[in-house]
Amino acid sequence: MSDTFCITINSCKENGDKATVGFVVATAALGSGKDTMVFLSTDGVWAAVKEEAAQIVEGGPFKPLSELIETFIAAGGRVVACAPCCKKRDISEDQFFDKIELAGGAVLVEWLSNGSPNVSY
Repeated sequence: MSDTFCITINSCKENGDKATVGFVVATAALGSGKDTMVFLSTDGVWAAVKEEAAQIVEGGPFKPLSELIETFIAAGGRVVACAPCCKKRDISEDQFFDKIELAGGAVLVEWLSNGSPNVSY
């Protein structure tokens, strides 16, 4: 059984619920003792941007997306935003939450090639 876990999120502005639930599950994976990475791609890279994430408040039982991201990172979770996806949207690292990495798909491939399960939102 793998000690790692991966969540890929490819929606944020288009569907804030997917980004929200993705970070809820990622935090649960951390709580289960898994070394956890969230990989943001396509529309999901907007979750890396502080101002954009602050606008995602799904309500109900869910905390605001910004709070979920900060909690995940503070607990030791890793967040990687797809560099080409950010470039396409004119998103720069200075817009990110602290500790979010900008990298290409090779990071995701390396993580998954070690046997990590993956859930996608």
